[in-house]
Amino acid sequence: MASNDVVSTRVLTVPNAISLVRLLLVPVFALLIVRGQDGWAVAVLAVSGASDWLDGVLARRLGQVSRLGQLLDPAADRLFIVVTLVALAWRDVVPWWLLGVLVLRDVVLAVMLVVLARAGYAPLQVHLAGKAGTFALLYAFPLLLLAQWDSWVGSVAGVAGWACALWGVALYWFSAVVYLTQAHHLLRDDAGRS
Repeated sequence: MASNDVVSTRVLTVPNAISLVRLLLVPVFALLIVRGQDGWAVAVLAVSGASDWLDGVLARRLGQVSRLGQLLDPAADRLFIVVTLVALAWRDVVPWWLLGVLVLRDVVLAVMLVVLARAGYAPLQVHLAGKAGTFALLYAFPLLLLAQWDSWVGSVAGVAGWACALWGVALYWFSAVVYLTQAHHLLRDDAGRS
């Protein structure tokens, strides 16, 4: 968010509506995966990834950056990532360790947010590495699903999908280290003033 963006308390905004639609697509994707309708599941993942980018752009361009949007957008991302990973692991598209690595990062940051909140701090500003990691993961999932196709498309999608997934995991954890470092400095400065 740019420093000149004003964060409003509005609820009814275009970006918030887009984030809500992304949340509603989570069970649709899960159902499609369970039913083996991979083509439609890939389409839902693609729409979700595009909407994740679109809601942020529109929030800034329309002057509709809101507190609800700042909470709803990452919540939709986390939920989509976890549900997608569980579904893909259940189908043996990705290994279970990938799910564990990403969920562990979110658990660590959830604990950090609770500690910060108890000290009176709001959630930290989203870091570019976190956004990039999320984008990489949201691109990886449809590619990894396409990799199941027995053709050259599947082969290319597999390589690209794993490249995005591994970069996504690395950026996801790098951003976690950045957030934890920022939280440590805030809490240390607080302790120094006491």
